[in-house]
Amino acid sequence: MNAKPIVWVLADDRPGNVTQCRGVADALGLSYEVKEITYTAAASLPNFVLMKSFAGLTADARANLTAPWPDLVIAAGRRTAPVARHIKRLNGGRTFLCQIMYPGDAGADEFDLIAVPRHDRMPEADNRLQIIGAPHGVTSEKLTKAAVSFQEKFGDLPKPWIALIVGGSTKRRKFTPEMGAELGRTASEMAVKAGGSLLVTTSRRTGEAADALCEAISAPSYVFKWGDEGENPYFGFLALANAIVVTGDSVSMACEACATGKPVYIYAPKRFVARKHALFHQDLYEGDYARPLMGTFDDWSHAPLNPAMDIARAIRQKTGF
Repeated sequence: MNAKPIVWVLADDRPGNVTQCRGVADALGLSYEVKEITYTAAASLPNFVLMKSFAGLTADARANLTAPWPDLVIAAGRRTAPVARHIKRLNGGRTFLCQIMYPGDAGADEFDLIAVPRHDRMPEADNRLQIIGAPHGVTSEKLTKAAVSFQEKFGDLPKPWIALIVGGSTKRRKFTPEMGAELGRTASEMAVKAGGSLLVTTSRRTGEAADALCEAISAPSYVFKWGDEGENPYFGFLALANAIVVTGDSVSMACEACATGKPVYIYAPKRFVARKHALFHQDLYEGDYARPLMGTFDDWSHAPLNPAMDIARAIRQKTGF
């Protein structure tokens, strides 16, 4: 390995995957280069067909991947796997490959570390690290900066401030207006009982349920709906809220909330969440990172959840970086 290892993050068209990779790279504390990669139609072929190659990449992406080859590649998702494996081959096997999420059986033993979410319930393996949820980039430094930016925005609202972070529909589950109204009522009940207020933000996926949600809110509130002008206060909410309520449709969103160490409550009716999300929520409940949303505010705390740090620690142990 180099005295200053060369680190590449493979960044494709999946922003969520890239965020996870950058979270791990930031947690390592090493300088790194983000390598933008774009795909051709061939990338949709199974990995046992592509094997270790750049066959699924555009010409521009291939031109961006040249020597000197990296000591460490951090990537995520199935389509980056043939690319990472080919880089390792071009470097004579000297590149350490860290893959976030299981890349499939083809060439899985060539990865030095595969970080898999515990809720996937995969068997143990020498090169697998079981993590709770997904790595992210929420750090105490980022929260401190966000707190400074937003602390005057809703300072007149009564405390405790309860952030209400709303996702929405997924491919398999719909977040209906009825669910939005139920969530608005339950979160309001929590805030009113505690003598506090709600800090609300919705997402693109909230859709038509956003109106029903807002109409059902009866507590004092500050609301930022998807598409509103101005900076999204998401990180400000995480930084300044005394407690956080999240919808159960997003692993990343729940993990980022749990990174704060504050009380986290999850809205996850059975008709809304898929089985894997339910298993993930159970992991959070068992670790006391979160609790189901029941309409009652309890002031409690937990260790911040940061899977990126766990992955970075495992990389250091295996490489000596």
